[in-house]
Amino acid sequence: MKAIEIAMIVKGILDGNPDDEIISVAKIEFAEKNQISFISNPLYEKFYYTTKAGALLVSNDFTVKDKRSDVNLIKVKDPYLAFLNVIELFEENDDLAFSGISDNSVIGNNCDISEDVYISDFVKIGQGCKIGSGTKIHANSTIEPFVEIGSDCIIYPNVVIYKGCKFGNNVIIHSHTVIGSDGFGQLRHDDGSFQKIPQKGIVVIEDDVEIGSNCSIDRATIGETRICKGVKLDNQIQIGHNVIIGENTVIVAQVGVAGSTKIGKRCMIGGQSGIVGHLEICDDVIIGASVGVSKSITKPGLYTGYRAKPSKENLTQEVYIKKIPELEEKIKILQKKLDKKENKLIK
Repeated sequence: MKAIEIAMIVKGILDGNPDDEIISVAKIEFAEKNQISFISNPLYEKFYYTTKAGALLVSNDFTVKDKRSDVNLIKVKDPYLAFLNVIELFEENDDLAFSGISDNSVIGNNCDISEDVYISDFVKIGQGCKIGSGTKIHANSTIEPFVEIGSDCIIYPNVVIYKGCKFGNNVIIHSHTVIGSDGFGQLRHDDGSFQKIPQKGIVVIEDDVEIGSNCSIDRATIGETRICKGVKLDNQIQIGHNVIIGENTVIVAQVGVAGSTKIGKRCMIGGQSGIVGHLEICDDVIIGASVGVSKSITKPGLYTGYRAKPSKENLTQEVYIKKIPELEEKIKILQKKLDKKENKLIK
């Protein structure tokens, strides 16, 4: 695209040559003449004088001492957001290469598949599936019978979606993630042996959800495991059976959520945190990294520490812990003074 076309799309003001061609995006340090980058953090303003980029997205109040004639500036309200939009523009052009249904795929009977769906090599789709317009399913993925996938979804290579699961629109699932595997339900008998509890529910994933690679989302024992609209999951996350994750919640890598827990809207859960089963976490909760949540959270706010506590309380306790050696010395001094007084009284 030409620089002026990009400026018009992001509703920016172009300061430079409107006819300069831009073919892709890049980091400001490594961008070339026909690429576009951005500056939103003042720490990166120094790269303006060294970058080879043909165009930069900058804020409306961006100023420089020595202006360069070889770098087009596109001034916008939010350079970072504008850059994300530009990335999507170029991705749309890349996506045109993915169209049609491969002869190496296998599609079961009675499927309802829209005409503009892309299905790559060695994809297996079971009977009775529904796949909406614009959805792309990449190589080696397996879609079991009676799965419903909405429009404009992307299923990356080697994803497995078990029987009966339902997806909304604009869902992205990254490689090696498994949706709808059995929940971990085992009944222990008196002799110590275990009997598997049948897992007969499904997983429902609502619109605009993105799930990273190597995640496991278990199907419900009965009913639904539900990932609500706008949820974003990082890589290597385990979601247990019958869990509900509220709208626009973000969960970072290596988090485990045990069965039947309900997480509210707009929550943020840090990496390697663990949440036990049958809890409720209210809306607008932030859980720090490596936090163990062992009881329900009923008040919004930041929770940190090995056992989840309000951040202020946890920090106060950390301060007290650091003072223990000092307090120990004071106790020893007081104890010596008491011993001397006792000895005098005895004498």
